[in-house]
Amino acid sequence: MKSLHRMTSHGFPLAALLFLAGCSTMAPKYSKPVSPVPAVWPNTPAAKSETVKKSEKPVANIPWQDFFVDTSLRKLIALALENNRDLRVAALTIERYRVLYQIQRADLLPKIDASTGAAIQRIPEDLSGKGKSLTTHQYSAGLGVSSYELDLFGRVRSLKDQALEQYLATEQASRAIKISLISQVAAAYLSLAADRERLKLAKETLASHQESYNLVSRRYEVGVSSALDLQQARSSVEAAKVDIALYTNQVALDENALALSVGSQVPSELLPTALSETLTALKDVPPGLSSEVLLLRPDILQAEGQLKAANANIGAARAALFPRITLVSSLGLGSDELGGLFKSGSLAWNFAPKISLPIFDGGSNKANVKAAEVSRDIMVAQYEKAIQTAFREVADALSRQNTIDEQLSAQQSLTDATNERYSLSLARFEKGVDSHLNVLDSQRSLYSARHGLIGARLIKLANMVTLYKVLGGGGE
Repeated sequence: MKSLHRMTSHGFPLAALLFLAGCSTMAPKYSKPVSPVPAVWPNTPAAKSETVKKSEKPVANIPWQDFFVDTSLRKLIALALENNRDLRVAALTIERYRVLYQIQRADLLPKIDASTGAAIQRIPEDLSGKGKSLTTHQYSAGLGVSSYELDLFGRVRSLKDQALEQYLATEQASRAIKISLISQVAAAYLSLAADRERLKLAKETLASHQESYNLVSRRYEVGVSSALDLQQARSSVEAAKVDIALYTNQVALDENALALSVGSQVPSELLPTALSETLTALKDVPPGLSSEVLLLRPDILQAEGQLKAANANIGAARAALFPRITLVSSLGLGSDELGGLFKSGSLAWNFAPKISLPIFDGGSNKANVKAAEVSRDIMVAQYEKAIQTAFREVADALSRQNTIDEQLSAQQSLTDATNERYSLSLARFEKGVDSHLNVLDSQRSLYSARHGLIGARLIKLANMVTLYKVLGGGGE
């Protein structure tokens, strides 16, 4: 104690110890794990081309306002970003981790408290030693440092680094939620648009079947058509009514899902009536130069942040194996009279360093180090798994993008051919050279082809939304 007092009284010390505290930590040097996926996408033009146009911007750098150009969808996304409860929870979670980081960072500095006090005590006659009772007074005022740890081995600094990485990871998690919300609103918008088109198609088909039924009914009345033709025409009308009821219900469900994503009731003028061919200004989504574009995804950055936090925690666990120095000190004034508190000679101070050295703990500290190292290894595996999952998502979406145009073109040709077939079969039936069964068959085929065309268009547009999400589309 005397030697330590001698050191501090000659000026080394408290400042030097504070300097030494936090100079370094015992955490392992962080090294980003090697990406466990190929450098290029499989079976895509991007994988076969060695260069990408310099004008192409990775999707992760494209703000959603620039990607989605449909006016109604833009307004719905803006409403969702304002009202969605998941996004609010994410924002509050960020704030919570920011405050926790501030708390942990504050432990690097001494906490200085100001205090004043008074103690008045009556001593009984039997205990005073002077044959009479006494009343004593003590007054004090001062500043003090309570339990400040000199971070010589970086324990507190490691905990601060851990809290910082957790805070940054939470920010990335919020970005991921935001991008997911944007794509969720867009997907719900497209589903509603497609089902409204299907409902419209079902109504048009009902009108066509009803007209056909009326024609067969008149022919039946004059003995030209059979009862079988009449019942077949009637069954087609009833089947169309079933589809109308089905898609009327589906449209209502889609509207509810969209309202939930947006977080409020959706104004009717913002609801889509049909699939928009101008959903995005981009015809194709450039994935970037290589699969390294995945590292821009917020969920990957979140996983890496959690890995860095686990790495920092190893430093705190290792530092717990070494001595811990804690300082308690105070400087102030004291007197037995309130009026003499600020007179000369009233200076009082206290300096009480404490050193604790773990000697026997049953191996718990070493076990904590091992546990921290295993936790770090778990985070490495989770980080690598996140990259592999992201790679598969992007590869699937790119593969779908490469074939959807051919599928859409083939479906359009099928629809055109089926429509021509229906027109020919109807004309032959009206002239009495063909049966009504062929008309019904061509009607069903046309309905199925038009239904498939709506589905193919939905797949193409929905895949653009999927690519935007899985490539880490900018959420700003």
